[in-house]
Amino acid sequence: MLVQPEMDDRVSGRPAGVVILGGAHGTLALARSLGMQKVPVWLVSADTPLPRFSRYAHRQMTWPGPDDDGAVAFLLNLAATQGLEGFLLIPGGDPEVRLVSQSIDQLSAAFDVLLPPWQQLKWVCDKPLLYRRARELALAIPLTYEFTSLEQAAAAKLRFPVILKPNMGGRSRFARAKAVLANDQATFLTAYKWTAGEIGIENVVVQEMIPGGGESQFSYAALWNRGAPVAEFTARRSRQYPVDFGYTSTFVEVVDEPQLIDIARRLLGSIDHHGLVEVEFKRDPRDGSLKILDVNPRPWTWFGLAAAAGVDLGAMLWAIKSGHKVAAVSARPNTSWMYLVRDVVAAGKLISSGRLTKQAYLRSFGPVRAWATFAASDPVPGLIDIPLTVWRVLMRRILRIR
Repeated sequence: MLVQPEMDDRVSGRPAGVVILGGAHGTLALARSLGMQKVPVWLVSADTPLPRFSRYAHRQMTWPGPDDDGAVAFLLNLAATQGLEGFLLIPGGDPEVRLVSQSIDQLSAAFDVLLPPWQQLKWVCDKPLLYRRARELALAIPLTYEFTSLEQAAAAKLRFPVILKPNMGGRSRFARAKAVLANDQATFLTAYKWTAGEIGIENVVVQEMIPGGGESQFSYAALWNRGAPVAEFTARRSRQYPVDFGYTSTFVEVVDEPQLIDIARRLLGSIDHHGLVEVEFKRDPRDGSLKILDVNPRPWTWFGLAAAAGVDLGAMLWAIKSGHKVAAVSARPNTSWMYLVRDVVAAGKLISSGRLTKQAYLRSFGPVRAWATFAASDPVPGLIDIPLTVWRVLMRRILRIR
């Protein structure tokens, strides 16, 4: 719940601009937020081209990507040759988060890095460590199974349905899918063998699927500065695609859930967090507990909701880095964000299954104040999003057939 900038007499030298590594819709929203503040934004990406079409992208560059052996050297050379020393460096995707955090000592010689070092951050990024830390703090998590071999997994008595998830996002097919659902033992074993072959047994997380749909999915969104929250608010991820355990949110609305804030503060405070962050939860209808699912220390898909709700995390981030104070304000209620291209499909499936009425779906457009790609001041990304999405879907299907 957040903020308006207020000048501080002790203004320090601010960075000359921002470099964002990778990311898609969250990166686009952050670039727009910073661009509105007249901040030069450099986009360096090896994947989706969407943010590059923004008028707020000062410069765009491709690179070998965060998994390349020369990634750190590339960034240091970029800073030296393009005059980016002192720029704020923000990772926009999970592999970029890992690279920047693990290489923070080297990268800090050229950039102002907005992340904790990996020895702290790994406790919320790597899911097995996240769940261990949550248990240490007496915070609720889904029932999670730990296996060290295929034989052990085959002999286990599981509570179905279960979900298989990668320990952290990456470039593999499994990491891009984000989750695989298994409703029975045979399906589970097939999925487990495939996912273990993709990323290794030690990196596959197996959990029970918590009952409930979008009404049970919540998030804590915030900006932290050196171990303390500067601005924070809570939201419900009411619809997603796919509808049962989506890899992307499609309709998100501001809600008031104080318990989320208490839980997230305990978790993030334990690692002395620094930077942007979203913590994902699901309320278990069986006991009412809010269970931690994931932590994203980067711009997330629906990052644009923050500015629309009066909590402009990007502007606040820049204000802090410019030596300004930020005064706390609350996020505006009855404010929503929509990813229209995906939400039409998600809503269609929910309507056809009787879980959503057409009238309720049409009413949900009323409070929408932010869109995943479209903005009146920056229309081009919204215009190209549909053909880009169609192309990605076709390519996935072609690769699946092959």
